[in-house]
Amino acid sequence: MSRRTRVIDCHGHFTTAPPAHDAWRKAQLAAHAAGSGPPAYPDIPDEAIRAALEPNQLRLAAERGIDLTLFSPRASAMAHHQGDAEVSARWARHCNDLVHRAVTLYPDRLVGVGMLPQSPGSPPSASVPELCRLVGELGFVGINLNPDPGGGHFAAPPLTDRSWYPLYEAMVALEVPAMIHVSGSCNPALHATGGYYLAADTIAFMQLLEGDLFADFPTLTFIIPHGGGAVPYHWGRYRGLADMLGKPGAAQRLVEAGNIVFDSCVYHQPGIDLLLGVIPHEAILFGSEMVGAVRGIDPETGHAFDDTLRYIEAAGLSPEARHALLEGNARRVFPRLDRLLAARDAAGA
Repeated sequence: MSRRTRVIDCHGHFTTAPPAHDAWRKAQLAAHAAGSGPPAYPDIPDEAIRAALEPNQLRLAAERGIDLTLFSPRASAMAHHQGDAEVSARWARHCNDLVHRAVTLYPDRLVGVGMLPQSPGSPPSASVPELCRLVGELGFVGINLNPDPGGGHFAAPPLTDRSWYPLYEAMVALEVPAMIHVSGSCNPALHATGGYYLAADTIAFMQLLEGDLFADFPTLTFIIPHGGGAVPYHWGRYRGLADMLGKPGAAQRLVEAGNIVFDSCVYHQPGIDLLLGVIPHEAILFGSEMVGAVRGIDPETGHAFDDTLRYIEAAGLSPEARHALLEGNARRVFPRLDRLLAARDAAGA
Protein backbone atom coordinates (compact mmCIF):
# COMPACT_ATOMS: atom_id res chain seq x y z
CA MET A 1 0.00 0.00 0.00
CA SER A 2 1.38 3.42 -0.90
CA ARG A 3 2.09 5.86 1.88
CA ARG A 4 -0.28 8.81 2.24
CA THR A 5 0.93 12.22 1.17
CA ARG A 6 2.97 13.91 3.86
CA VAL A 7 1.94 17.57 4.23
CA ILE A 8 5.10 19.69 4.29
CA ASP A 9 4.83 23.38 5.14
CA CYS A 10 7.80 25.08 3.49
CA HIS A 11 7.34 28.40 5.28
CA GLY A 12 7.41 28.42 9.07
CA HIS A 13 9.11 30.88 11.44
CA PHE A 14 9.79 30.76 15.17
CA THR A 15 7.51 33.74 15.76
CA THR A 16 6.83 32.74 19.38
CA ALA A 17 10.42 32.45 20.57
CA PRO A 18 10.96 32.47 24.35
CA PRO A 19 10.86 35.98 25.86
CA ALA A 20 14.45 35.66 27.10
CA HIS A 21 15.65 35.35 23.51
CA ASP A 22 13.92 38.56 22.41
CA ALA A 23 15.02 40.36 25.59
CA TRP A 24 18.63 39.52 24.80
CA ARG A 25 18.26 41.02 21.34
CA LYS A 26 17.04 44.30 22.83
CA ALA A 27 19.97 44.30 25.23
CA GLN A 28 22.37 43.52 22.38
CA LEU A 29 21.18 46.48 20.31
CA ALA A 30 21.19 48.79 23.33
CA ALA A 31 24.75 47.77 24.14
CA HIS A 32 25.83 48.35 20.56
CA ALA A 33 24.28 51.83 20.59
CA ALA A 34 26.12 52.58 23.83
CA GLY A 35 29.41 51.37 22.38
CA SER A 36 29.75 48.37 24.66
CA GLY A 37 29.69 44.61 24.20
CA PRO A 38 26.50 42.58 24.49
CA PRO A 39 25.52 40.71 27.64
CA ALA A 40 25.89 36.95 27.82
CA TYR A 41 23.20 35.05 25.98
CA PRO A 42 20.73 33.60 28.49
CA ASP A 43 20.41 29.95 29.40
CA ILE A 44 17.04 29.06 27.91
CA PRO A 45 15.75 25.72 29.23
CA ASP A 46 14.07 23.15 27.02
CA GLU A 47 10.85 23.75 28.93
CA ALA A 48 10.75 27.35 27.69
CA ILE A 49 11.11 26.20 24.07
CA ARG A 50 8.38 23.62 24.54
CA ALA A 51 6.12 26.25 26.10
CA ALA A 52 6.75 28.54 23.14
CA LEU A 53 5.93 25.89 20.53
CA GLU A 54 3.36 23.44 21.82
CA PRO A 55 0.44 25.86 22.33
CA ASN A 56 1.21 27.67 19.08
CA GLN A 57 2.84 26.29 15.92
CA LEU A 58 2.75 22.63 16.91
CA ARG A 59 -0.84 22.66 18.12
CA LEU A 60 -2.12 24.54 15.08
CA ALA A 61 -0.14 22.38 12.67
CA ALA A 62 -1.65 19.24 14.17
CA GLU A 63 -5.16 20.72 14.07
CA ARG A 64 -4.76 21.78 10.44
CA GLY A 65 -3.23 18.57 9.14
CA ILE A 66 0.37 19.72 8.66
CA ASP A 67 2.87 16.95 9.26
CA LEU A 68 6.21 18.74 8.94
CA THR A 69 7.28 22.39 8.95
CA LEU A 70 10.46 23.85 7.52
CA PHE A 71 11.25 26.07 10.46
CA SER A 72 13.43 29.18 10.49
CA PRO A 73 14.07 32.22 12.69
CA ARG A 74 11.41 34.91 12.70
CA ALA A 75 11.82 36.82 9.45
CA SER A 76 10.80 40.24 10.72
CA ALA A 77 13.29 39.93 13.58
CA MET A 78 16.30 39.16 11.37
CA ALA A 79 16.64 42.97 11.14
CA HIS A 80 19.86 42.98 9.20
CA HIS A 81 19.70 46.78 9.04
CA GLN A 82 20.24 47.07 12.80
CA GLY A 83 23.70 47.20 14.32
CA ASP A 84 26.68 46.19 12.19
CA ALA A 85 28.12 43.01 10.70
CA GLU A 86 29.34 41.73 14.07
CA VAL A 87 25.95 42.38 15.68
CA SER A 88 24.20 40.56 12.85
CA ALA A 89 26.58 37.61 12.95
CA ARG A 90 26.05 37.10 16.68
CA TRP A 91 22.28 37.45 16.38
CA ALA A 92 22.08 35.05 13.43
CA ARG A 93 24.07 32.43 15.32
CA HIS A 94 21.83 32.62 18.39
CA CYS A 95 18.66 32.53 16.26
CA ASN A 96 19.86 29.55 14.27
CA ASP A 97 20.98 27.71 17.39
CA LEU A 98 17.55 28.28 18.95
CA VAL A 99 15.83 26.85 15.88
CA HIS A 100 18.19 23.88 16.00
CA ARG A 101 17.22 23.23 19.60
CA ALA A 102 13.54 23.32 18.62
CA VAL A 103 14.18 20.88 15.77
CA THR A 104 16.11 18.60 18.13
CA LEU A 105 13.17 18.58 20.54
CA TYR A 106 10.63 17.89 17.78
CA PRO A 107 12.50 16.11 14.95
CA ASP A 108 9.33 14.55 13.55
CA ARG A 109 7.56 17.90 13.31
CA LEU A 110 10.26 20.45 12.42
CA VAL A 111 13.21 20.67 10.03
CA GLY A 112 15.69 23.53 10.24
CA VAL A 113 16.09 26.44 7.82
CA GLY A 114 18.56 29.17 8.76
CA MET A 115 19.04 32.90 8.53
CA LEU A 116 22.27 34.49 7.31
CA PRO A 117 24.37 37.16 9.07
CA GLN A 118 23.78 39.74 6.36
CA SER A 119 24.49 43.42 6.98
CA PRO A 120 24.37 46.55 4.77
CA GLY A 121 27.67 46.96 2.98
CA SER A 122 28.91 43.54 4.02
CA PRO A 123 29.67 41.27 1.04
CA PRO A 124 27.43 38.23 0.61
CA SER A 125 30.54 36.05 0.85
CA ALA A 126 30.68 36.94 4.56
CA SER A 127 27.62 34.71 5.05
CA VAL A 128 29.26 31.59 3.62
CA PRO A 129 30.80 30.38 6.93
CA GLU A 130 27.42 30.48 8.68
CA LEU A 131 25.81 28.73 5.72
CA CYS A 132 28.39 25.95 5.99
CA ARG A 133 27.78 25.68 9.74
CA LEU A 134 24.01 25.49 9.22
CA VAL A 135 24.36 22.55 6.88
CA GLY A 136 27.43 20.80 8.23
CA GLU A 137 26.84 21.14 11.98
CA LEU A 138 23.13 21.79 12.41
CA GLY A 139 21.75 19.68 9.59
CA PHE A 140 19.58 22.45 8.11
CA VAL A 141 18.14 21.96 4.63
CA GLY A 142 17.69 25.56 3.43
CA ILE A 143 18.23 29.24 4.14
CA ASN A 144 16.39 32.52 4.06
CA LEU A 145 18.14 35.11 1.89
CA ASN A 146 17.46 38.83 2.34
CA PRO A 147 17.72 40.69 -0.99
CA ASP A 148 17.62 44.05 0.83
CA PRO A 149 19.66 43.95 4.07
CA GLY A 150 19.20 47.72 4.40
CA GLY A 151 15.63 47.27 5.55
CA GLY A 152 13.49 48.99 2.95
CA HIS A 153 15.67 51.13 0.68
CA PHE A 154 16.82 48.51 -1.86
CA ALA A 155 20.37 49.83 -1.95
CA ALA A 156 21.93 46.38 -2.27
CA PRO A 157 23.00 45.11 -5.70
CA PRO A 158 20.40 43.01 -7.52
CA LEU A 159 20.39 39.29 -6.94
CA THR A 160 21.98 38.80 -10.33
CA ASP A 161 25.07 40.85 -9.42
CA ARG A 162 28.33 38.91 -9.31
CA SER A 163 28.92 39.98 -5.71
CA TRP A 164 26.37 37.30 -4.75
CA TYR A 165 28.21 34.55 -6.62
CA PRO A 166 30.37 33.23 -3.74
CA LEU A 167 27.20 32.61 -1.74
CA TYR A 168 25.47 30.95 -4.69
CA GLU A 169 28.50 28.73 -5.29
CA ALA A 170 28.27 27.52 -1.70
CA MET A 171 24.52 26.98 -1.97
CA VAL A 172 24.92 24.86 -5.09
CA ALA A 173 27.77 22.84 -3.60
CA LEU A 174 25.74 22.18 -0.45
CA GLU A 175 22.46 21.53 -2.35
CA VAL A 176 20.66 24.24 -0.42
CA PRO A 177 17.86 26.40 -1.86
CA ALA A 178 17.04 29.86 -0.53
CA MET A 179 13.74 31.50 0.27
CA ILE A 180 13.94 35.15 -0.78
CA HIS A 181 12.69 36.89 2.36
CA VAL A 182 13.22 40.44 3.53
CA SER A 183 13.01 41.41 7.18
CA GLY A 184 11.71 44.40 9.11
CA SER A 185 11.29 47.72 7.36
CA CYS A 186 13.00 50.88 8.58
CA ASN A 187 11.34 52.86 5.78
CA PRO A 188 8.15 54.51 7.08
CA ALA A 189 6.72 54.44 3.56
CA LEU A 190 6.80 50.62 3.54
CA HIS A 191 4.61 48.69 5.94
CA ALA A 192 6.64 45.55 6.65
CA THR A 193 4.23 42.71 5.93
CA GLY A 194 1.63 44.52 3.82
CA GLY A 195 3.94 46.51 1.57
CA TYR A 196 7.61 45.66 1.94
CA TYR A 197 7.35 41.85 1.86
CA LEU A 198 5.17 41.72 -1.24
CA ALA A 199 7.15 44.45 -3.00
CA ALA A 200 10.41 42.60 -2.35
CA ASP A 201 8.97 39.33 -3.69
CA THR A 202 7.95 41.09 -6.88
CA ILE A 203 11.22 43.01 -7.21
CA ALA A 204 13.26 39.83 -6.76
CA PHE A 205 11.39 38.09 -9.56
CA MET A 206 11.96 41.00 -11.91
CA GLN A 207 15.67 41.09 -11.08
CA LEU A 208 15.93 37.41 -11.96
CA LEU A 209 13.94 37.92 -15.15
CA GLU A 210 16.25 40.73 -16.27
CA GLY A 211 19.46 38.80 -15.65
CA ASP A 212 20.99 35.52 -16.77
CA LEU A 213 21.91 34.18 -13.35
CA PHE A 214 20.76 30.63 -14.02
CA ALA A 215 22.99 30.30 -17.06
CA ASP A 216 25.85 30.38 -14.54
CA PHE A 217 23.99 28.40 -11.87
CA PRO A 218 21.55 26.06 -13.60
CA THR A 219 20.73 24.13 -10.40
CA LEU A 220 20.30 27.17 -8.13
CA THR A 221 16.78 27.38 -6.69
CA PHE A 222 14.92 30.28 -5.08
CA ILE A 223 11.56 30.13 -3.33
CA ILE A 224 9.67 33.40 -3.71
CA PRO A 225 7.21 33.45 -0.81
CA HIS A 226 3.79 34.95 -0.20
CA GLY A 227 2.48 33.49 -3.44
CA GLY A 228 5.12 35.34 -5.44
CA GLY A 229 3.95 38.82 -4.50
CA ALA A 230 2.32 40.45 -7.52
CA VAL A 231 3.91 38.09 -10.04
CA PRO A 232 1.09 35.55 -10.64
CA TYR A 233 -1.54 38.29 -10.74
CA HIS A 234 0.50 40.14 -13.39
CA TRP A 235 1.85 37.09 -15.23
CA GLY A 236 0.95 38.60 -18.59
CA ARG A 237 3.01 41.66 -17.76
CA TYR A 238 6.09 39.56 -17.01
CA ARG A 239 5.65 37.44 -20.12
CA GLY A 240 5.36 40.63 -22.15
CA LEU A 241 8.34 42.25 -20.45
CA ALA A 242 10.41 39.18 -21.22
CA ASP A 243 9.56 39.68 -24.89
CA MET A 244 10.49 43.36 -24.71
CA LEU A 245 13.81 42.47 -23.07
CA GLY A 246 14.63 40.16 -25.93
CA LYS A 247 14.00 37.07 -23.81
CA PRO A 248 10.82 35.54 -25.18
CA GLY A 249 9.52 32.81 -22.94
CA ALA A 250 11.95 33.65 -20.12
CA ALA A 251 9.23 34.01 -17.47
CA GLN A 252 7.93 30.54 -18.19
CA ARG A 253 11.41 29.07 -18.32
CA LEU A 254 12.29 30.38 -14.86
CA VAL A 255 9.51 28.33 -13.32
CA GLU A 256 9.52 25.39 -15.73
CA ALA A 257 13.25 24.85 -15.19
CA GLY A 258 12.73 24.77 -11.44
CA ASN A 259 14.96 27.75 -10.68
CA ILE A 260 12.07 29.75 -9.20
CA VAL A 261 9.16 28.35 -7.21
CA PHE A 262 6.42 30.09 -5.24
CA ASP A 263 4.74 29.16 -1.99
CA SER A 264 1.03 29.15 -1.15
CA CYS A 265 1.07 31.81 1.56
CA VAL A 266 -1.98 33.52 0.08
CA TYR A 267 -4.79 34.06 2.50
CA HIS A 268 -8.03 33.72 0.56
CA GLN A 269 -9.50 31.16 -1.84
CA PRO A 270 -9.63 33.36 -4.97
CA GLY A 271 -5.93 34.16 -4.53
CA ILE A 272 -4.98 30.49 -4.24
CA ASP A 273 -7.17 29.65 -7.23
CA LEU A 274 -5.43 32.31 -9.32
CA LEU A 275 -1.98 31.08 -8.25
CA LEU A 276 -2.87 27.51 -9.18
CA GLY A 277 -4.41 28.59 -12.46
CA VAL A 278 -1.43 30.67 -13.62
CA ILE A 279 1.72 29.02 -12.26
CA PRO A 280 2.52 25.38 -13.11
CA HIS A 281 1.76 23.09 -10.19
CA GLU A 282 5.35 21.86 -10.28
CA ALA A 283 6.49 25.36 -9.28
CA ILE A 284 4.34 25.75 -6.15
CA LEU A 285 5.15 24.57 -2.63
CA PHE A 286 2.63 24.40 0.16
CA GLY A 287 3.29 27.06 2.80
CA SER A 288 1.32 28.82 5.49
CA GLU A 289 3.66 31.18 7.40
CA MET A 290 1.42 30.18 10.28
CA VAL A 291 1.43 32.37 13.38
CA GLY A 292 3.03 35.02 11.22
CA ALA A 293 2.07 38.06 9.23
CA VAL A 294 -1.71 37.55 9.17
CA ARG A 295 -3.33 36.22 12.29
CA GLY A 296 -6.96 35.94 13.24
CA ILE A 297 -10.21 34.62 11.82
CA ASP A 298 -11.59 35.61 8.44
CA PRO A 299 -15.13 36.83 9.18
CA GLU A 300 -16.22 35.76 5.69
CA THR A 301 -15.31 32.11 6.23
CA GLY A 302 -15.04 31.63 9.97
CA HIS A 303 -11.59 30.08 9.54
CA ALA A 304 -8.10 31.37 10.19
CA PHE A 305 -6.65 33.44 7.36
CA ASP A 306 -3.41 31.45 7.46
CA ASP A 307 -5.07 28.02 7.32
CA THR A 308 -3.84 27.69 3.75
CA LEU A 309 -4.19 23.91 3.56
CA ARG A 310 -7.95 24.45 3.58
CA TYR A 311 -7.65 26.49 0.37
CA ILE A 312 -5.51 23.86 -1.34
CA GLU A 313 -7.96 21.11 -0.46
CA ALA A 314 -10.85 23.18 -1.84
CA ALA A 315 -9.11 23.85 -5.15
CA GLY A 316 -10.17 20.62 -6.83
CA LEU A 317 -6.68 19.40 -7.67
CA SER A 318 -5.97 16.01 -9.18
CA PRO A 319 -4.37 13.50 -6.80
CA GLU A 320 -1.07 13.94 -8.64
CA ALA A 321 -1.12 17.75 -8.40
CA ARG A 322 -2.16 17.61 -4.75
CA HIS A 323 0.74 15.30 -3.89
CA ALA A 324 3.16 17.55 -5.76
CA LEU A 325 2.05 20.70 -3.96
CA LEU A 326 1.93 19.16 -0.50
CA GLU A 327 5.02 16.95 -0.56
CA GLY A 328 6.67 16.12 -3.85
CA ASN A 329 7.74 19.61 -4.88
CA ALA A 330 9.24 20.39 -1.48
CA ARG A 331 11.30 17.21 -1.59
CA ARG A 332 12.58 18.09 -5.05
CA VAL A 333 13.44 21.69 -4.14
CA PHE A 334 15.12 20.66 -0.85
CA PRO A 335 17.33 17.66 -1.74
CA ARG A 336 18.61 17.35 1.82
CA LEU A 337 15.04 17.17 3.08
CA ASP A 338 14.28 14.45 0.56
CA ARG A 339 17.22 12.35 1.73
CA LEU A 340 16.26 12.90 5.37
CA LEU A 341 12.69 11.76 4.79
CA ALA A 342 13.77 8.84 2.60
CA ALA A 343 16.02 7.62 5.39
CA ARG A 344 13.21 7.95 7.92
CA ASP A 345 10.77 6.10 5.68
CA ALA A 346 13.29 3.33 5.07
CA ALA A 347 13.94 2.98 8.77
CA GLY A 348 10.23 2.77 9.48
CA ALA A 349 9.46 0.34 6.67
